[in-house]
Amino acid sequence: EHMVPSAYVELESLPLTPNGKLDRKALPAPEAGSFASREFEAPSGETEITIARIWAEVLKVDRVGRNDNFFELGGHSLIAVSVLERMRECGLDADVRALFSTPTLSALAAAVGKDLAQVVVPPNLIPLGCKEITPSMLPLVQLTEGEIARVVGAVSGGGSNIQDIYPLAPLQEGILFHHLSSREGDPYLLNALLSFDTKERLDAFVSAMRRVVERHDILRTAVLWEGLRGPVQVVLRNAELIAEEVALGGDEVDVADHLRAAFDSRRYRIDVRQAPLMRMYYAPDNKNDRWVLVWMLHHLVDDNTSLRFLFNEIDLILQGQEQLLPKSVPFRNYVAQAQLGVSSEENERFFTAMLGDVSEPTLPFGLFEGQSDIDASESREFLSSTLTSRIKRIARSTGVSAASLFHLAFALVLGRVSNRDDVVFGTVLFGRMQSGEGADRALGMFINTLPVRVRLNEQSVLDSLRSTHALLAELMRHEHAPLSLAQRCSAIPSPAPLFGALFNYRHIVGADAGEVQKRTSVGAGIESLGAEERTNYPFTVSIDDLGDAISLTIQAQSPAEPGNVHAYLCKALEELVTALESDPVRPLETIDVLPESERQQLLVEWNRTHASYPS
Repeated sequence: EHMVPSAYVELESLPLTPNGKLDRKALPAPEAGSFASREFEAPSGETEITIARIWAEVLKVDRVGRNDNFFELGGHSLIAVSVLERMRECGLDADVRALFSTPTLSALAAAVGKDLAQVVVPPNLIPLGCKEITPSMLPLVQLTEGEIARVVGAVSGGGSNIQDIYPLAPLQEGILFHHLSSREGDPYLLNALLSFDTKERLDAFVSAMRRVVERHDILRTAVLWEGLRGPVQVVLRNAELIAEEVALGGDEVDVADHLRAAFDSRRYRIDVRQAPLMRMYYAPDNKNDRWVLVWMLHHLVDDNTSLRFLFNEIDLILQGQEQLLPKSVPFRNYVAQAQLGVSSEENERFFTAMLGDVSEPTLPFGLFEGQSDIDASESREFLSSTLTSRIKRIARSTGVSAASLFHLAFALVLGRVSNRDDVVFGTVLFGRMQSGEGADRALGMFINTLPVRVRLNEQSVLDSLRSTHALLAELMRHEHAPLSLAQRCSAIPSPAPLFGALFNYRHIVGADAGEVQKRTSVGAGIESLGAEERTNYPFTVSIDDLGDAISLTIQAQSPAEPGNVHAYLCKALEELVTALESDPVRPLETIDVLPESERQQLLVEWNRTHASYPS
């Protein structure tokens, strides 16, 4: 099967190197019409016809046959969420694993309704104007009357201002742990700096943000834990956004630098017990004839996808098109899915099978999570357009996601820098695959971090890629499992970490989280002056797939050098793609990650012992 061409491109002549050999890097990337397609077989039956129509709409293709492959047509996780949501609207529910493990139209249609337990989200029982909240009004959390009294006494406005109370989602629990254990600052406080050409434009932006806060439960949420058996999130009916002007003193002050330093998340914290979990501070910058605002948002209530939705809403409000805003989706729906969906017993069986014999942590460069207070260096670079095209092409031709190929490349790099042939690392799960109705447009912290294990010495390159893809598909079934549960399923004794590296592959529509002016149509007059996101992990690789371009952001603590890690990852990708193109049965363990320049430095330049001495 691997010898059958996946695409055909007609050329007048083959590009050659100066030595007269085929120049593979100069070969043009095939367009959609160049890929070999199976003989078209029309969808059969109402279910297949409905799913084919949905695929055609979201994948923007003219027609879809019953044997067509979701990934070969250009599908990925972000599109998968839209597919599953549209199927749900048509009364077609399917296990997300079916779309990723057997991604043909007919297979997905056959999986509709099979082995799928529906989660019924219990209603919020706290009525408007409630004077006294009782335990029976809280179907998602068990609190005593005494604990409820502590919650009521801790929020502004008391019980009448409480709309709902429920537990934290899995990743929220981990984020709160690191918030509480950080000695200084907060690794999960997003910090963005914006400039406005006029005070009126700044005021309009703040007003729009306040309107978004009013619309969404998660943005009116505080997190409480003191005096309770476990932390809870409390949704307030009204929560006032803090947006204040600060006096910096004198026109000679560099306003942007001053705000950036004053509210640096390495030293600055916000009180997560006070909703909303965002703050805004601004000052006039007379020297540059503008206003500068620092905006802080805690990841307890937001992820990257949610951030895009938030700015889309601000965009519509500023354009006077608030009537076009979609209906807001309560975050409690996701919490219910996480609480009432896949059982703890099923999660334990899965992670025990994956990790039960793992007795040592995978620590790149010897780095471990406990060093998270140390500053990390960062680099962000784009892959070459040629390599990006080759990655997309080979992923489509093998029927897997590009994310699977990147996971495998990262595993190879991790194996080399941790001196292991069996590696475990954390991957960021999208979290919206099984999160119920409206998950494709809801605001909140949906993502989750869970372990991935890749053995580097057992299979060929092609088989390893398919195994990695299959594992990621299985992991989606367990996307709401707590990381703490997965860690307990390994043979590593507590409190030693399971892994020290985090991998985050995300599909980005538009620009990155800091480039606000590109996310909205109000770019004239609003400029991003930079944004910073951090985690508690000492070694993090984030891949932003922008469709026609891919960027790599590496955050790493010493002795790791982000620039070197970028080079290793690019080398691994290049080697993997070349092997998949020409020798897919090549053993994975023979793939090299060391760039030729570094090999030359290590073996030749640093071993030159001859030196000339004056006579």
